Amino acid sequence: MSQANPAEKKADELPGVYARASTTKLYKAKVIASKIALVALAISASTYIIKRPSNGVPTGNFEHGADLCPQADELVPEKNGVIWESLGHTYNTEEFKARAIDWLGGAVRIPTETFDDMGDVTEPVWEKFLPLHDYLEESFPLLHSNLDLTKVNTYGLLYVWKGSDSTLKPLLLAAHQDVVPVLETTIGEWQHPPFSGYFDGEKLWGRGSCDDKSGLIGIMSAIETMLESGFKPTRTVVIASGFDEEVSGLRGAGSLATEMLERFGENAFTMLVDEGSGYGETYGRVIAVPAIGEKGSLNVRIKVTSPGGHSSLPPPHTSIGMLAELLVQYEKNPFEVHLTRGSPTYMSAQCMAQHAPGVSPSLKKHMLRAEHCDRALRAAEKELFEDRGFMSLVGTTQAIDLVEGGVKVNALPEQAWAVVNHRISTESSLAATRARDIQLLESLADNFNLSYTAFGTHISNADAPSYGTLTLSDAFVGGLDPAPVTPSGQDAAPFQLLSGTIKATYNSQRNLSGSDAIIVSPGIMSGNTDTRFYWKLTDHIFRYGHLEGASGGAIPSGVHTVNEAIPVNNFVELVRFFTTLILNVDESSLP
Repeated sequence: MSQANPAEKKADELPGVYARASTTKLYKAKVIASKIALVALAISASTYIIKRPSNGVPTGNFEHGADLCPQADELVPEKNGVIWESLGHTYNTEEFKARAIDWLGGAVRIPTETFDDMGDVTEPVWEKFLPLHDYLEESFPLLHSNLDLTKVNTYGLLYVWKGSDSTLKPLLLAAHQDVVPVLETTIGEWQHPPFSGYFDGEKLWGRGSCDDKSGLIGIMSAIETMLESGFKPTRTVVIASGFDEEVSGLRGAGSLATEMLERFGENAFTMLVDEGSGYGETYGRVIAVPAIGEKGSLNVRIKVTSPGGHSSLPPPHTSIGMLAELLVQYEKNPFEVHLTRGSPTYMSAQCMAQHAPGVSPSLKKHMLRAEHCDRALRAAEKELFEDRGFMSLVGTTQAIDLVEGGVKVNALPEQAWAVVNHRISTESSLAATRARDIQLLESLADNFNLSYTAFGTHISNADAPSYGTLTLSDAFVGGLDPAPVTPSGQDAAPFQLLSGTIKATYNSQRNLSGSDAIIVSPGIMSGNTDTRFYWKLTDHIFRYGHLEGASGGAIPSGVHTVNEAIPVNNFVELVRFFTTLILNVDESSLP
């Protein structure tokens, strides 16, 4: 094990470096955003001809033979087939299930909560991660004796499992060590204590059991078991584990990105899989949704200043009154939203239209024609946007989340401010979002005779006399452009490999066969993961956790709130997923 120096990197040298607001509300906002991202599964869609494969699960093609959402076949390891079969039998045993319970339960019992105001990693508060590191070393001895470990910025973990062929690009797997805090006022609402790792015979309970210690322990459990079986990789496998994903990831993934860029270089990995969406039944089909992109993010502070004085002699408009008008202007003018051909949300709609039997015939008809007919695309859009969750996923959103002004009831407020949170469409940008906000408030700034400055630029005449000021600025440290969209077509080999792996894992866990038991659809995340720092490492980034969601593909119950828990059978399936993925990538023709 080596110890890397803390990575020092300017914000403009890594993509997506920005700080989050320090409020409990923003933790809840992230949950809601993540749920919206997965609600995209609940798309209604168009007319298809039903056929039944040998396993009895309906599948279909559109009229005239159109295939808008082609599916990969299940991908079972061949060269590594013997070890895959052997490990599959192992994962089916009660003995392995007991090991899985011990592995994950032990990690959950070590609290690793992160907060927005924890300071630099030299602060003692970060030492909470040391017991987890000790636990990992004790629990996975073969992994720690066979993989090279570098600790990055003290608590980031970078493991390298060296393959025999150094000409092949490594596989990168990511998972974070930290968890969102448990509010003391909610502890009594938990069915089992939040850091108990309690197993009730079906589920394992506790903070991090789903997000994201299941990912980290799932990866390590797979590799430990593969090492016990004597597997030696041809292709190098790298594990990157940050420790502050829940509070922006700058110290953890940001430093790990710097380390990997220096050690491996740009575009050095064949593909990356990090936490993300899972699978669930929607409109009569089980659908998995690997996220091939993430929306961007921008927090805009709107600040108004005006002369103070005694409230018994008020002006026509106080700072708070003017701010209120500006905020009303926002809510009266949401961003124009359109479904765009080729976007991840459009592809999700296509998959639902083709493969889900429970969607409306009208939407099926519109989606069939939408690829070449603008009128049909607009008709499909209109029907899809009846679901405001899906509409929010497609377009750039705005939400007024913070507001403050005034200090005393008899004193005119000299300033007032609010923060508007934007989640930026994959078809837009930070620059376009800022430009729209500037234009939106320009007429009101003129009406109120406010000197207008936006993002460091004078919009109004800086020398003209004014009553007060209006300033737009980044509320925190910059923003985040939407992530580059990962290729997902039939010629995109990493996506096809991942799709086949998901199908093989799902079938193996349930003793099924064939490629129609589960459908794989591209999707996006409305929130952000540690992958925001890894854009330069590979063009093939997937946010997928293989966790079984509720109906409609929603995230598992309890994530970021009370009663987080994971069915142990699903955790075993997650171990199976990482095993199958590593074996498939190892024997693939990927570069």
